[in-house]
Amino acid sequence: MNRPFSERFGYSGPDAEITLREDAPESLRFAIVQIAHNTGSSWKWIREQVCAVLFEVPDDNNWSDANVRREVVGLIADCQWFKVYDIAETLWRGLSDDPENQDRYREELNRFFREKGIGWQLEEHKGLTFRGSEGFSAVTAKALQVLKQSDRATAANEIREALGDLSRRPIPDRTGAIQHAVAALEATSRHLTGQPNKNLGQLVDALDLPKPLDQALDKLWGFASQYGRHLRGGEMPDDDQAELVVSIACAVCIFLVSRKPK
Repeated sequence: MNRPFSERFGYSGPDAEITLREDAPESLRFAIVQIAHNTGSSWKWIREQVCAVLFEVPDDNNWSDANVRREVVGLIADCQWFKVYDIAETLWRGLSDDPENQDRYREELNRFFREKGIGWQLEEHKGLTFRGSEGFSAVTAKALQVLKQSDRATAANEIREALGDLSRRPIPDRTGAIQHAVAALEATSRHLTGQPNKNLGQLVDALDLPKPLDQALDKLWGFASQYGRHLRGGEMPDDDQAELVVSIACAVCIFLVSRKPK
């Protein structure tokens, strides 16, 4: 009976559209400490974790739960947005001695992210990572699975690096994500064609893709060259563009590895 009605009976609405990554609204600042308190953590312990992240000295004049809570809320309300996510990770890791409540914290925070359209997720053993759309999460997970099962460790590692770049805080490395995603596709193509010294642009014809998909792949290579390697005129890709390139690269990797030989 510790879980809410909706969880006990399996009710949930669709995930909200992702609209926020580089910010920490008031509702999130409240949620990360309230969720910790809901797991049974005391406000004094929560204050200790928050102060450790922010390098603040706890106020010894505050000793009652109500006053300590107000202190915690005030500290987190005034800090920079990316520090809020640091605090969330610190609170979660601080619960490691109580695996059940640590999992509870992770589940509740992820539910908050999904319901409020925040593009992060708290992953076991990893901490906060980039969360894309449902389709993005599915295709990247499938690509990692397919590449691992087919013993293409280099390509799989490039996908992980791409996801890691998107997860960087406070500013994601979108150009790095694009570069790593295309590098995964390039590594897969080199392995399949047996031509380890050619780049993706030179390998498109050898992949025997159905037309005009071969042209689309060539265009993807051109886009990556422009935004993932040599930025033109200071132009920077946005989150949606980086997510699109990573998704396409993963989808093509899956297709190339999984398709049946003619």
